[in-house]
Amino acid sequence: MSTLRAVLKCAAFIVLTLPLMPVQQMLLWFFPEGARVFPHHYHRLLCRLFSIRLNVTGTLPTQGPCLVISNHVSWLDVVILSAVMPLSFVAKREVSRWPFFGTLARLQRTVFVDRERRHTTAKVADSVAGRLAAGETIVLFGEGTSHDGASVLPFKSSLFAAATAPHIDIVPVTLAYRSIWGLPMTRRDRPSFAWYGDMNLIFHLWNFMGEGPLGVTVIIHEALSVETGLNRKTAAEASEKAIRQGLAAALHGTPDLR
Repeated sequence: MSTLRAVLKCAAFIVLTLPLMPVQQMLLWFFPEGARVFPHHYHRLLCRLFSIRLNVTGTLPTQGPCLVISNHVSWLDVVILSAVMPLSFVAKREVSRWPFFGTLARLQRTVFVDRERRHTTAKVADSVAGRLAAGETIVLFGEGTSHDGASVLPFKSSLFAAATAPHIDIVPVTLAYRSIWGLPMTRRDRPSFAWYGDMNLIFHLWNFMGEGPLGVTVIIHEALSVETGLNRKTAAEASEKAIRQGLAAALHGTPDLR
């Protein structure tokens, strides 16, 4: 890790982010459509600042409601997915209480879920369904937790109920952290980018800032339409299968299985 690189990236991140936070807040108050799109351009700049090289296969629907289901590797997933298309996220409620980063999540109109209170699941699903009904794109991390990104954990189907209304597409998306400095990423490299377990966030951010270019493949799979008779369980199973196959294709060179 280069300390100078970390210092420069951290400084650039602060200089870029702090002036734009009140801009996004003003957009939320007076121009909601602009508030939906503005984070997309911000995160594209962050990808350049953080030396994240994206290889995107497939496209998300450009119109109508869409629930994106993705595997979960790191806080970087938010940056990467937001750089692909304007969208919002479903996140654990603890994130809303994080200093600074909780504010960023709220500015991007994140839907927060309390995992310790199962009786709130229906309420959150209704909130997500309302946002989808308004034609938005919402991201749900199907595994419910982050890990090293070398595999896919079993998906949880509880919030898939938000997408059981007609005319809502469920789009599985695979995130594959593939390379560092242009070389294939090894398991030893992954903790520098994947954030999981009891890793300290600030320490992890500092280490990441000092690393070199990161290569990430984003595979946008074919949409699963609820009009074909999917329920939340079968939707979770189909999404997990597509993402698992996509990760194998990206990391191990098997045929692209979109």
